Amino acid sequence: MKVLGIDIGGTGIKGAVVDTKKGHLVTDRLRLLTPEPATPDAVGMTVAEIAKHFEWTGPIGCTFPGVVKGGTVFTAANVDKSWINADASRIISDATGCPVTMVNDADAAGEAETRFGAARGKSGVILTITLGTGIGSALMIDGTLVPNTELGHLWLRGGDAEKWAAASVRERLELDWAEWTARVDEYLCSVEKLFWPDLFIIGGGISKKADKFIPNLTCHTPVVAASLRNAAGIVGGALAVHRHREKHGTDGQSHVSKKK
Repeated sequence: MKVLGIDIGGTGIKGAVVDTKKGHLVTDRLRLLTPEPATPDAVGMTVAEIAKHFEWTGPIGCTFPGVVKGGTVFTAANVDKSWINADASRIISDATGCPVTMVNDADAAGEAETRFGAARGKSGVILTITLGTGIGSALMIDGTLVPNTELGHLWLRGGDAEKWAAASVRERLELDWAEWTARVDEYLCSVEKLFWPDLFIIGGGISKKADKFIPNLTCHTPVVAASLRNAAGIVGGALAVHRHREKHGTDGQSHVSKKK
């Protein structure tokens, strides 16, 4: 099954066509800047631009940086607050003219890594932690997702953990690798005390530089870089359509509104 996977982030929106049986991209990835402010209409137009680039008219699996239930957004930490309580699947469907399934961005990455990446064939409690503009998390227990954990918002150092240890913090504060690694280590050790996972998988664009920080982490739980790297969200978004079709018999949470 071919699906257009879209990964909405706080700084960039990425998309590519995905083969959901093999878990790989069948086109080059297109990345556009997240509009400022990242309102529903503005983000919808950007996603529509990506769909147009690929001349896409089929189902779209779209990730979002916040809690998503039934296509509706309930939190929005790194995009405009007007997303809260918005029917995201409807907004993106109206913008693109395609059926759309929405899912939390880190959950999508975690499922992709479980099926095709670093956690393939592994059982137990596995936590994928995405380090980017913020921090996302996906909790898998014996291959089953516990959705919308949002562990980037754990309280750490007087505020949300992602304000202390996200990859964007390293760039904004111009921290060296040792300084930032100490922050990530403190965060992972805090998460470890709550869940005692069998494996941490580090995702997000920073996973390309895993050798700069993973060897210096001190938590008891093994830590590996995501195999799918920054494409995990795109692949996971596409997989959400596949799961939705199997469960509900349709290609998206939204009904397509034909654009005039």
